[in-house]
Amino acid sequence: MDSDIQRIIDHLQLAPHPEGGFYRETYRSVETLAASALDARYGGERSAGTGIYFLLTEGNFSAFHRLRSDELYHFYAGDPVTTVQIRPDGTRVDTVLGPDLLNGHVPQLVIPRDVWQGTRLRDGGRWALLGTTVAPGFDFADFEMADRPALLARFPQHAEIIEQLTR
Repeated sequence: MDSDIQRIIDHLQLAPHPEGGFYRETYRSVETLAASALDARYGGERSAGTGIYFLLTEGNFSAFHRLRSDELYHFYAGDPVTTVQIRPDGTRVDTVLGPDLLNGHVPQLVIPRDVWQGTRLRDGGRWALLGTTVAPGFDFADFEMADRPALLARFPQHAEIIEQLTR
């Protein structure tokens, strides 16, 4: 790994993320939402919100996964990434997060709950530092990693990108 990238990982105290890349939780609200205030999709109380740093590096990707909460991506630095969403109705939406706002990049992106999402660097990219904010707050109990055969069976029209963004 490039020494500059390793310095970023060390400086931000990032650890490997199960979906790919590196992360560190930077915020977890001390306020919680009681289970009675949440619908049946959560099995108990949740923090009102959470935030992380998320770093993607060359040759790595964030594998298709979905959350029970909305997730807001923020682009901070580095090279642009493409985030691919596959919505429950089968619609695919690709969005470029990056610094070149006048050429179609965006600095933020909302991924609605229950939408399959995967992210990778654009061709030639070395690294990208992103952040995500989740509300109600992230809990690994609300995280589902895609099963490649199941996703392919449900969305065969997206076979190529599913093959690329699953393990």
